[in-house]
Order: sequence, then structure tokens, then C-alpha cells
Amino acid sequence: MKVKEPFVVAGPCSVESREQLFSIVESLQQLSKVSMIRCGVWKPRTRPGGFEGLGEEALQWMCELKSEERYKGVRFACEVARPEHIVLALKYGVQAVWIGARTTANPFMVQELAEALRGSEISVMVKNAPSPDVKLWMGAIERFLNEGITNVWAIHRGFDLYKNSGYRNAPLWEVPIELRRAMPEIPIICDPSHIAGRREPLQQLSQTALDLGFDGLMMEVHPQPSVALTDSYQQLHPDDFKLLLNSLVLRSTEDIVIDEELRLLRGQIDQIDDQLLHLLEERLSVSVKIADVKERSNMAVFQPKRWDWVLTQRLELASQLGLDSDFVKEIFEKIHAESVRTQQESIK
Repeated sequence: MKVKEPFVVAGPCSVESREQLFSIVESLQQLSKVSMIRCGVWKPRTRPGGFEGLGEEALQWMCELKSEERYKGVRFACEVARPEHIVLALKYGVQAVWIGARTTANPFMVQELAEALRGSEISVMVKNAPSPDVKLWMGAIERFLNEGITNVWAIHRGFDLYKNSGYRNAPLWEVPIELRRAMPEIPIICDPSHIAGRREPLQQLSQTALDLGFDGLMMEVHPQPSVALTDSYQQLHPDDFKLLLNSLVLRSTEDIVIDEELRLLRGQIDQIDDQLLHLLEERLSVSVKIADVKERSNMAVFQPKRWDWVLTQRLELASQLGLDSDFVKEIFEKIHAESVRTQQESIK
């Protein structure tokens, strides 16, 4: 069964000097699995005062590097946030640009960037916005497609939540999975560096992404990570990056059922899902009857004490059954929200 090799983009968070850029390219071009070098050129930070990139000077070094015989064929990608960034990226022959998370969250700016790229054959990679809003992510991608950009990719870099479960940005894998379902023609690569925020989880996150059928990875790699001017905790040394790549297991994403046991188990899953949907329909029907009783009794739709009791009881049972409490809590919060909405509609 054929297994597709992932598209790997790697390089420093920021270009810090000519020597650093040449050093990292020298290391990464020796790895056949690396398809493109990522280089941060413009790096506006969350708060002012930090290193914000070298701009056009860094692009000049990329152009100089590509002119050397031994580096011919090296492809570069950089982040752009303003139309003038695009003008310079095209001027110096950058092969791909990516749209940062904060920029993706601003449809006005995305539209300006898309219009600046109109007619270009450059590749465009769109990171998800900090919030887990798949429609916002899709909308940004559509703006580039609408301007005739044919090679558009999505980058999953995690989401900024109140609780990120030990990561810099919570993975919330269900969001890119939904993007894949809605836009199957758009390749998706994972940015484990920005999800993790530190080096330790990078291998596990990378393997998870490939197991979920992602088309590639974008990783931050630096010749001296400990002294990097930006994101020092999440960048890998080239040697460690090589070890990580070699540790990854590639599996087929082709859905070819050749095992009868798997076929039977999937059949069981389908039956259980049917039962769940019928039970949900039955539960909401009871909610409508409850709404009628509440209206006649002049009761508010939402009863906090009752909801607290229900959730406590369900979580206790979940614990007895060995189910993850966060998973069960999220499910019942959604069920309860739909029940409240149904009761409100019924009373109207």
C-alpha cells in the first residue's frame, strides 16, 4: 500500500544574520525530507521592544544564497502581513508566503493581501486564526482562491484558549479535521512548533498530525536554539530535527478495508451512531414537553440547580465507566445548550 511522503517546511523562526541563514540552509539541504525553508523576515511581536525581523535585508540574503551553485533549487517561504511585504517577497523570488494567525483573523487585511497576490503563481499558506473558528479559516482561504491563486495550503498552528492543556496553543484536532471535510482539495500541514511552545512534545504532535492524514509539517529549526532571538524554547537544533524526522512512522491514508474484522467493527460503530441520533431526538422531544410544563408553572427555562445536579450525576457515571470527564462534560454542555434552545423556541 503506497504511503505519501509529507511535505516538510523547516527553518528558523526569524532570520537573525547572514551567517545564521547560510548555516541553517547548509544543514537542512542535506535532509532529503525537507521540501522548503521557512524564514521569518517580518516578526511583529505581541508587545513592542522585541526583535521584529530584518525585513528586506533578509530577503536579499535569500536571493544571494540561491545564486550560489550548491544552493540552487532551495525554496524559501516567509510570512507576509501587508501588501508591501508581498511586493518585496515577489521581487526577491520567494516561492511561498504564509499568512499569520493574527492576520487571518482580520478579513479586511486578508482581502488586501489576496488582491496584492492576484495573478501570482506563488504558493500561499494560511494559518488558522487564534480562535477555533473554522469558518473564519475557510473564509481566508476562499479569498485567495477567489483571486485566482491556485496553490493554497492551510497551516494548523493550534488555538489560543483560556486552558491550553499544557501547550502554547491547544491542538483541537477536530477543527482541521472539519476543514478537511469541508475543503478536501486544500492540503493541510501542521505547525507543531507553535502548538507545543517547547521542544518536548514536538515528536508526539508531529506523529499525531501524520496519523490524522495531514499533508506535511512546518517546524522551527535553528543552529543555536538556546540563543534564538524569538521562540527559543520551541526551536530544534538541526541534529535533533533530523532525529525527529527519522522517528516518524508513515501510514497509509487510503480507506481500503481489507480486514473483515475492521469491516464488522465499523458496522457496529454505524449502528451505535444511529442509536445515539435517535436517542438525541427522543431527548429533545422530552425537552419540548418540559418547556410546556415550565410555561404553565411560570418557571424559567434555565434551572441552575437542576443543571448542576444533572452534570454532577453524569460525570460521576462517566468516571465509573472509565470515560474522560472533560470529553463527557463537553458533550453534555452541548446537549444542555441545545435543550435550552429547543425549550425557548417551544415557548415562543
